[in-house]
Amino acid sequence: MAPKSINSDDLNNLYAQEPNRKFLNLPIAPLVGIYYLGERRYDTAKLNRKKKAVELKFDNKIKATNRVRKIANLQFRKQKKTEKFNNRLENGNTIMQWGEPVAVFDSLKVEESKSKFNAYLFSQGYFTNTVSARSITIQKVVNVTYRVNPGEPYKIDSIHYQISDSTVNALLVKNNGASYLKRGERYIDDNFSKERERIDLLLKDNGYYDFSRQYIEFEIDTSYLSNRKVSVVLIIRDPAYRVHHKQFFVDSVNFNINAPNPLNRKRQYSKYRNVNYTYWQKEYSFKILGQRVFVNQNNTYSRNNTLNTQRQLANLDAFKFVNINYDTSGGLFIANIFTSPLDRYEWSNEIGVNVTQGYPGPFYNLNFKKRNIFRGLENFDLNARIGIEGVASTSNPIKVLASQEASINASLTFPQFIWPLSEKTQNKAARFNPKTRITTGFAYTDRPEYRRSASNLSATYNWQNKQNSYYSLSIANLSIINSKIILPEFQEFLDLQDQLGNRSLSNSFKPSFVSSILFSFTWNPDNYGNAERSSNFLRTSVETGGNIFNLIDPQPLVDQGLAYFKYVRLNVDMRRITVLNKHLVVAKRFNGGMAYSFNKDKSLPYEKFFFAGGSNSIRAWRPRRLGPGSFKPVLSADPDKDGLFNYQIEQPAEILLEGSIELRQKLFGFISGAVFVDAGNVWTRVERKTPDEIQGTSKFAFDRFYKEIGVGTGFGVRFDFSFLILRLDAGIKVYDPARDKVERFVLDNLKFFGPFGTNREPVIYNIGIGYPF
Repeated sequence: MAPKSINSDDLNNLYAQEPNRKFLNLPIAPLVGIYYLGERRYDTAKLNRKKKAVELKFDNKIKATNRVRKIANLQFRKQKKTEKFNNRLENGNTIMQWGEPVAVFDSLKVEESKSKFNAYLFSQGYFTNTVSARSITIQKVVNVTYRVNPGEPYKIDSIHYQISDSTVNALLVKNNGASYLKRGERYIDDNFSKERERIDLLLKDNGYYDFSRQYIEFEIDTSYLSNRKVSVVLIIRDPAYRVHHKQFFVDSVNFNINAPNPLNRKRQYSKYRNVNYTYWQKEYSFKILGQRVFVNQNNTYSRNNTLNTQRQLANLDAFKFVNINYDTSGGLFIANIFTSPLDRYEWSNEIGVNVTQGYPGPFYNLNFKKRNIFRGLENFDLNARIGIEGVASTSNPIKVLASQEASINASLTFPQFIWPLSEKTQNKAARFNPKTRITTGFAYTDRPEYRRSASNLSATYNWQNKQNSYYSLSIANLSIINSKIILPEFQEFLDLQDQLGNRSLSNSFKPSFVSSILFSFTWNPDNYGNAERSSNFLRTSVETGGNIFNLIDPQPLVDQGLAYFKYVRLNVDMRRITVLNKHLVVAKRFNGGMAYSFNKDKSLPYEKFFFAGGSNSIRAWRPRRLGPGSFKPVLSADPDKDGLFNYQIEQPAEILLEGSIELRQKLFGFISGAVFVDAGNVWTRVERKTPDEIQGTSKFAFDRFYKEIGVGTGFGVRFDFSFLILRLDAGIKVYDPARDKVERFVLDNLKFFGPFGTNREPVIYNIGIGYPF
């Protein structure tokens, strides 16, 4: 037991002995069985014989050759093989490493845990803490309870500086507000390490190149024991060979472009904005390179500016590596930047099988990149894709049709904002990794029912701040969409959907012109998804469509038979992963959005609607098939009698609310398990009606929307292959708002295999790459 002032998670990580891991806290420890399953086949004598045989084999090969490179290669391979055997001899075979041996109680480990608790509490300012332990044995199972009594904490009463260097002293006083040590706050040992780190970085950002943390000392006086107060003396000692710490000023900056020497040319030298460039031939714009160099001649040395220069030069996607060092010989302080260019041309091919909402089908991707295309560090990218996929017929769910898709996209990326900005402004903006990307593309879909093509053009500004905030502003997104209906039956199907109130589907097949401005913001402060610590993620976007029609008349588009749209669309996606321990995490997500059309018919471009259901949404429903609201996707003439629903049709809507919580646990090896609960739905702004009556309610209303939230649960496994995570999930409906009120709880109708839309609810199996959120 620990008081609220102590982080119990920190204490949980200090146990010298822990019980065997259980699956989802159930009284099951599958890893023990896995360990002993592997132990039955574990033979150390056999492993030692194999190890000696491998070593002898490589030794003989090494003796049989005099080639230096071959000997080095054989020695390296021998070392890798030997390390593999040593790992198995020390930790067991692969199956044993996936599992864990049974945890046998050890009283010495209890004392070790108590000592660790004492030391941790002392480091948190509880100098008079006590820790006790009590063991209870029930049928050979030992339960150990630790009782922690931290006592009263000691607090910092005063902080004094003992710094003989007046310049350093003034700098620390000026930045005292950022100190981790505050009067009146509890003594925390870790804060002294953080303060030492802060002072070291502060001085290195103000010219003190050769400053080291070893010069920083703290003296702690606890003479006020009766009052539980601590006096702190911060000491910064002078270097042994000088009477003060030296500030370094940059005498010159050299930029070395170490490309292979073409045609045996001599090195050339140029100077631009006080940076000395050396190169074989001029291939890069010194103006653009200079914008990313923040180490300036005659300025004081700054560690932050050095790292920023290295980072922003690497962001150009032009160099294999960027190294920066400082030469202090000869009484000068010279900054040297070394780079090695990447290949100017780059090709990649990808062949695979695509599985989305239909049946598997092959695809082929071709990617081409040309770097520095105009010698201003611009990059040109070209992507082409072709694929074939089996999809269910929209008008006849029984049929399976072949869908052929092809697309080509070209983009040109500039390493600055393409805008009439002054050179001074462009130089300041370079710290934020600015990019301007112009993209154009064409996509084509050919199905037996229809053919559809889309041409697009966009111009986007991207920038970032502090490595965790990313911004994107698309000032122009223009698309022209054309569709041609092939089968008359499909046109009849679209007409029927119009009668059922689902006009969004038929609108998506009308020739149309879509224009919009999109701004998005992404916040990722903790490297979201890392396994070591809890992390957060936020993405928001605001999009307005049809702004161009505030300046021009849309009538010429109408005369050409093109529909146009005016709308606004908002979306917020929030996620959090809480690391409970190294094997168990909880992931949570909220995703919400709203769209509003200013058109007379209140329609949106089909791609701008919101959808719910699928492997990255509410997993108990098929992709894009949940909702809207409690509206029934009716197939039969008497749905109340036989309960048959048509889940073949996507359900677009203007309002989205969904949330998920998932518990993930590492099982063994590269396999992890998960259980989850998803909840959410989509709603329309205008009620969707059938010709005769309302089949449920699709319109959002504050007094009932919470009753129309679909709920699903399920479980899954994740295969972590290091280069990708393959995810298999089984989603099970719990609460279906499309059912009649007395039948909405459908968990008791569970059926692992069966047709969609029957009274017996089938389990929805999802396959995905990566985690759902």
